[in-house]
This record gives sequence, C-alpha cells and structure tokens, in this order.
Amino acid sequence: MSERKPATIAVRTGIETDSQHNAVVPPIYLSTNYSFPEFGDVPKYDYARSGNPTRTQLETTLSDLEGGAGAVVTNCGTSALNLMVSALLGPDDLIVAPHDCYGGTYRLFNTRANKGDFQTLFVDQSNTEALDAAIAKKPKLILLETPSNPLVRVVDIAEICQKAAQVGALVAVDNTFLSPVLQQPLSLGADFVIHSTTKYINGHSDVVGGVLIAKTKAHADDLAWWGNCIGATGTAFDSYLTLRGIRTLGARMRVHEENAIEVLKCLQEQPLVGTIYHPSLPEHPGHEIAKRQQVGFGAMLSFELNGSLEQLKVFVKELKYFSLAESLGGVESLIAHPGTMTHRAMSDEAQEEAGLAPTLLRLSVGLEDSRDLIADLQQAFAIAAEVK
Repeated sequence: MSERKPATIAVRTGIETDSQHNAVVPPIYLSTNYSFPEFGDVPKYDYARSGNPTRTQLETTLSDLEGGAGAVVTNCGTSALNLMVSALLGPDDLIVAPHDCYGGTYRLFNTRANKGDFQTLFVDQSNTEALDAAIAKKPKLILLETPSNPLVRVVDIAEICQKAAQVGALVAVDNTFLSPVLQQPLSLGADFVIHSTTKYINGHSDVVGGVLIAKTKAHADDLAWWGNCIGATGTAFDSYLTLRGIRTLGARMRVHEENAIEVLKCLQEQPLVGTIYHPSLPEHPGHEIAKRQQVGFGAMLSFELNGSLEQLKVFVKELKYFSLAESLGGVESLIAHPGTMTHRAMSDEAQEEAGLAPTLLRLSVGLEDSRDLIADLQQAFAIAAEVK
C-alpha cells in the first residue's frame, strides 16, 4: 500500500484501536493515575503528567502527520516553545528568532534571555545578509516562523537548514499558520516542528494546546522527559477534543483557502486597502519560495488600512462576520489589530522594526460562505469611507 496522505492520517489514526469493546473511535482516558501490575514493575502509564493513552494517540497522529519520530503535546503553543528552549538551551547558548514573530514568542524569548537563561537574537530572516551574520555567530538553535505572524513573511526552510547544519545549529519551524496539510518542515531539513494546536489543528476555538515534534527519536525522548519534568504536558480531555477536531483538518483547510482567495479579491478592489500581505500574490517577496515548499498558501492574511485610525476603528466595529478577537484557525472568521492585541507585548520600537504599521489588520478567514464574508467587508469599508 502507498504511503498515507495527510488527510488520511488525520482521519484514520486511532480508528478501531479499542480492543476492549471494539469502539470505532478511540475512547478517552481521564484517569490521573494507573495501577502497577506488580511491586517494582513500572507500567507504560503510571501518572497522567508523564503519560496518558489519549494524549499518546494525539502525539502519534501529529508526529505521523509531520513525518516525525515522536512528539510532546503541551498545554498551549507557548508551552511547546518553552519546553523546546528548556530542553535544548543553556546560559551560553544562542537562539536566533524572527524579528516579526508572534508577540507571545517574542515576550517569552526576550524575558528569559534577560534572566540569563540563554541568549536571543531577533533578526529579519528574510534579509539574507542579516540572517547569514546571525548564523555566523554559531547559534545552538534557529527558530523559523514561516509564514510569519502577522506579516505572513516566507523564508526558505531548506536553504536555512543547510546553512544551519554548517555551524551545527538545530532548526525549529513554527508551522501553525499552515498545518501539516500544507507544509511539512521536517522533510525540508528542520529538526523540530511547533504548532499551537489551538489554531488549525483543533480548528474550533474551544481547546488551548500545543505540540513539539522531533525528527529523531533521541530528541523526542529527551523532550518527553523534559515535558514531564516541567509539567508542560496537555490534558486527556483537551487531547480528545483536539483529536476530534483534527479528523476534519484536510477538508477544513481546503475551504479556508478557497474563502481566503475570494476575500483577497475583494480587498484588492477596495480604495481603503493599502499593502496586502499574502504569499499567493505574485508581488509577495516570498511567493516563489512558498510555491516550492508549501502545498497551498493558507488562509491567514494581513493588510494595511489606507486611512486613519478612526476609520480603522469604525471599519472593525461595523463588521458582522469577522469577530474582533485574538487567535486564529477556527471555523469562524476573525480580525485582529496586532499592534494592540497579539503583539502588544512588543515595544513600539520593536513593532516598528518588525514592520507592524499602526493600521495593520490581520484576518483569519473562516468557513462561512465567502459571499457573506465579502458582503460584510464591502459594507464595513463603505461606512468607514464616510468617516472624515
């Protein structure tokens, strides 16, 4: 039989594995502890922090989807990042991260670096000279966020992994914006993949979670030890719900992308829209790279409102089918103002350096009928245009 495709892995992993009652869908194991068969005989599962059958099922699914050797499901995406740096970095080690990364990532790395836990260098990874200079410092770890949050910048994973290998650096890729259905960084040379499973993996905005997937068993085992040690692992019920959400990942991603293309067409026709950020656009600097390393362009996009902050406020207020909220990747469409929401942990100077304009808005295009989304955008733009 040929190698399974991502959608098949998402749907079928764990199906018909219940040997007690032959349930088609695997059951949920809520027990916090497990009995030892005999004195001194340590079972596979003893305490839920260190291992849980339901969480194991999700870890297996996500590892298989990304082509990894093992995974640790965590209680949130930031926890997955924290697990990674806790396991891999010491005070003298350097991590190179994107200067325009998610605000929570920036806050975590910057704060821990200031405590002396490790060293952090934020660079524009789309600037070859700046990135090469950072790699020349021989970092222990390079974090890529591609596409990036919120400017949807794309960097060449394979090329950066080759450069990293020359100085002995490990590479981790935050794949949250695309999911393993649209991009698989391990196959491009990365050592680790990170997801906030809160987003597309779960897809229903009702579970907070994360995952860290390793290419090698040695790294996977080390991460599992650290996950238990620092208490970063996810719960059984959250794992069960995430497994339930992941079954429809392939189908959801298709509709997310279809709707995003229609929304892009609408934005391109609006006088109040300035620069649009989405890798499907030929003028996007990462367009050709995205075509090589991604299966699709994704449903996350940002744009700058070509108007005043007052017009921006009115535009957002008048929207009916785009909820003003953080997070992304759910079935519902969302709009966010990164400067005051997802990236408010960054200073004004850091936001400016990262290219976050005061009128930048980020859209997570959901699964509503695209005609309703377009009509909603059009009416909100029309009202905002009347504001002087």
